[in-house]
Amino acid sequence: MAQPLVVKKDDDLDEEEYYSPFLGIEKGAVLQEARVFHDPQLDARRCCQVITKLLYLLNQGDTFTKVEATEVFFATTKLFQSKDAGLRRMVYLMIKELSPSADEVIIVTSSLMKDMNSKTDMYRANAIRVLCRIIDSTLLTQIERYLKQAIVDKNPVVASAALVSGIYLLQTSPEVVKRWSNEVQEAVQSRAALVQFHALALLHQIRQNDRLAVSKLVTSLTRGSVRSPLAQCLLIRYTSQVIRESSMNSQGGDRPFFDFLESCLRNKAEMVILEAARAITELNGVTSRELTPAITVLQLFLSSSKPVLRFAAVRTLNKVASTHPLAVTNCNIDMESLISDQNRSIATLAITTLLKTGNESSVDRLMKQMTNFMSDIADEFKIVVVEAIRSLCLKFPLKYRSLMNFLSNILREEGGFEYKKAIVDSIIILIRDIPDAKESGLFHLCEFIEDCEFTYLSTQILHFLGNEGPKTSDPSKYIRYIYNRVILENATVRASAVSTLAKFGALVDSLKPRIFVLLRRCLFDGDDEVRDRATLYIKLLGGEATVGETEKDVNEFLFGSFDIPLVNLETSLRNYEPSEAPFDISSVSLETKSQPLAEKKTTGKKPTGPASALSGPVPTVDASYEKLLSYIPEFAGFGKLFKSSAPVELTEAETEYSVNVVKHIYDGHVVFQYNCTNTIPEQLLEEVVVFVDASEADEFSEVATKSLRSLPYDSPGQTFVAFEKPEGVLATGKFSNILKFIVKEVDPSTGEADDDGVEDEYQLEDLEITSADYMLKVGVSNFRNAWESMDPESERVDEYGLGARESLAEAVSAVISILGMQPCEGTDVVPSNSRSHTCLLSGVFIGNVKVLVRLSFGLSGPKEVAMKLAVRSDDPEISDKIHEIVANG
Repeated sequence: MAQPLVVKKDDDLDEEEYYSPFLGIEKGAVLQEARVFHDPQLDARRCCQVITKLLYLLNQGDTFTKVEATEVFFATTKLFQSKDAGLRRMVYLMIKELSPSADEVIIVTSSLMKDMNSKTDMYRANAIRVLCRIIDSTLLTQIERYLKQAIVDKNPVVASAALVSGIYLLQTSPEVVKRWSNEVQEAVQSRAALVQFHALALLHQIRQNDRLAVSKLVTSLTRGSVRSPLAQCLLIRYTSQVIRESSMNSQGGDRPFFDFLESCLRNKAEMVILEAARAITELNGVTSRELTPAITVLQLFLSSSKPVLRFAAVRTLNKVASTHPLAVTNCNIDMESLISDQNRSIATLAITTLLKTGNESSVDRLMKQMTNFMSDIADEFKIVVVEAIRSLCLKFPLKYRSLMNFLSNILREEGGFEYKKAIVDSIIILIRDIPDAKESGLFHLCEFIEDCEFTYLSTQILHFLGNEGPKTSDPSKYIRYIYNRVILENATVRASAVSTLAKFGALVDSLKPRIFVLLRRCLFDGDDEVRDRATLYIKLLGGEATVGETEKDVNEFLFGSFDIPLVNLETSLRNYEPSEAPFDISSVSLETKSQPLAEKKTTGKKPTGPASALSGPVPTVDASYEKLLSYIPEFAGFGKLFKSSAPVELTEAETEYSVNVVKHIYDGHVVFQYNCTNTIPEQLLEEVVVFVDASEADEFSEVATKSLRSLPYDSPGQTFVAFEKPEGVLATGKFSNILKFIVKEVDPSTGEADDDGVEDEYQLEDLEITSADYMLKVGVSNFRNAWESMDPESERVDEYGLGARESLAEAVSAVISILGMQPCEGTDVVPSNSRSHTCLLSGVFIGNVKVLVRLSFGLSGPKEVAMKLAVRSDDPEISDKIHEIVANG
């Protein structure tokens, strides 16, 4: 039984202790109490209490069996006999939470429909909400007329209920809700604030997939017909979305929209002002002049008496300070006063904003103030502080000592994983970018792993220590910290520590004898991974392992980047059959894709037949393609498959025949795999083949064609065409394609095809072989290390003018697309309003030649983009070819 609510008064301390009314509640006891629903004389108050307990159980995660739920549901329906308004509202809640099955819904539908037409508005609104949650699309059409009337009802509670139900039904029956557009449009003009808010939300959801319709909606409503503050906030968000998506930027039609955002800064409602200010600050390409009015109103809110306004303003300014620090400097005096704010979240945001906008002389003072309240704020805001300090240290490298000490102090304090990870990542970045900070930074990290509870961070630090520690002035001082991990930590950290010791032994000859002693002790470890690593590294450092014939081989094995995707390696190992031939890691594919065939445009159709093997449980696409091609004798002599492209669509969506092509690249050949699908049930296609015209691809000559014997309805199949090309030549060209076949009519009743067929053909889109097809997208974990390990003699550098571009981001995207390489370390993302950017790319060129590219972009005029291209590769000739590709692109 539930315990009653107890309020205990303590006369001395004048404090009250509250106990939950649901303390000790049990499902079985409550279900017994639910029998009161069957009483001839219903006690409304008692029934409400029982329903409250049932709702509590449901919301706490208790599940009712099918029998229990059915019994409670039928018992609840009897309560419709009561005229008590409070009980009726509880009944609505109970039915909605129970979500009765389709055969049970009919029992309560008539009662709810009766309430939906009741004279009591509260009954009407709640009945609409419940009905729309439990009915299916068939019953929805019967009550659609009532819902349309409810949307334009004079009572705002009823209208809002219908609109909110429409938002819910849009997920299950969109075609029905879209027919309500006129009524919803009328509700947008309502004087009731919530009705206007809900109507605008529903109208936007109805039109959200039609960009032009959304633009027209924004255009019509920005003229001043929206009065509800909540609806205005929504409209501001939709306006920002239209501005972002528009290709016109700030010209033409976008100016009225921006003027609307600016006019909202003068609104009476504070929420509207804040929403407008936030929207302006987040616009792409926003100028200092456009920012000024938004910054001004946010500055006024900094001195507001309401904590929520101060918080919202300082949080927005904190984000702006990352991209436009000069625009926020006018608010520094106001934010100085917020450092002592009682709300520590506001104080944290204020001080981190000041760190972003302040000068070098103010750093020490701000750091001292920050130290006082770091223990009082949540981890979420501590991470904000850490990120601000990292930016500040990179901005003022001479202040690294005080900032590094601050980071090391907070690293020793209590905190969660994300907070500690942010600190460790910051220290690692500072060590990499500020050479003077290396010694002290590594020492702080070594101290941290002595008492680190997070395995991930320990292994991350040990890996970094193995790369950077041997390069310091006194590497021996780190050995104690590393070996302590072998003695005191779990197996994962112990294995990582063994690898780190081996790195020290490989690079520091004076330490190698001591490292051998420590590694031999690890041979008796209780974990097989630790023992295996120790054995391997002892043989490697001693020159006994086959992989370590030279010192360069040892360093490549220990410090080289692992370019093979783990998913591919795992699949290859699983498929490896034990034999006399050892497993060859070079046979593992370097490229991964999600699926070998493009997904069909029509939903609900599952591929069968030959193509279904490709979309089965094969994690790596190349493996499935290579297996498929190996079964075709015509392609057996082409050698090893280098790359398979993503599927390229050659037909429009929803056409009678769906065709896409995959380009398979070999050293001296190219194979086009045409994946065909017949989408017409009344037809059977036979002798399907693609005729390829290579007149615009002079260096290619057709050598083999494999037709598809039969292509039934909804059963994908493949036809192949192979071309020969000169080896070592970057052959490119355009191919035109015509699908040829014999079509036979199929009897729908029997499914049998006619004996006679008619020859027919279908024009497909053109296909191109580009330079990017000869490059595999292969990332590297540490670009800097990979770059430095490449021979500097292979480096080729040149500068290019890319002409007028809409933005720096467009130029970066265009060059990446031309080269077909993998962006590293997130450098493909260009910060807004940047005038310069560096992009790092990696890949493997045909012939298994590793290639690294460093691109430096800059704006040389209003929209003129200049680029400096630096290439390093295993073969200097390939470096020259990369420059040729860009020059001709």
